[in-house]
Amino acid sequence: MQKEEDHSRKFDKKFAAVCGLYCEACSWFIATNEDPERLKRLATQAHFSEEESKCYGCRSDKRLPYCENCKMFACAAAKRGIDFCSKCEEYPCEDLKQFQSARPHRIELWNNLERIKSLGYKKWLKEIRGNYTCPRCQIINSTYDLKCRKCGEEPSCNYVAKHKQVIEQYLKNR
Repeated sequence: MQKEEDHSRKFDKKFAAVCGLYCEACSWFIATNEDPERLKRLATQAHFSEEESKCYGCRSDKRLPYCENCKMFACAAAKRGIDFCSKCEEYPCEDLKQFQSARPHRIELWNNLERIKSLGYKKWLKEIRGNYTCPRCQIINSTYDLKCRKCGEEPSCNYVAKHKQVIEQYLKNR
């Protein structure tokens, strides 16, 4: 029974954000689920409590304050009753365009939303997971893990390999 639960959890829609982000590759999600020290560090940097900093995915009951106040989630899920922004007749709206351009972990948002639309979210989750998985140890890394957080492989995953310069520039300027 455990294997069935684990398999269904892998393709849970709560890991596919309405905007096209992949929640399991989020630094906050990783910190919440696997790395208490990282959670403390992120909470301190953001001036949140550790409890406020916990996030279990876009569609979960416990989200990070940034995600709790997400314009896209409020618009898509609550206001329009759609699963993903790409299903909206106003896609891509100005809020989504601004959101996409603000940080390196959002670079592939348009592609993600198109893949979700064409494949469905379950197949997309399987596909996108591979984009953030360390080729050596198979752990999921975030966009901002330039080296694998478990084995030290560099780059940590395909996403980082593809966008390393932009990520490094962002990290340098924050």
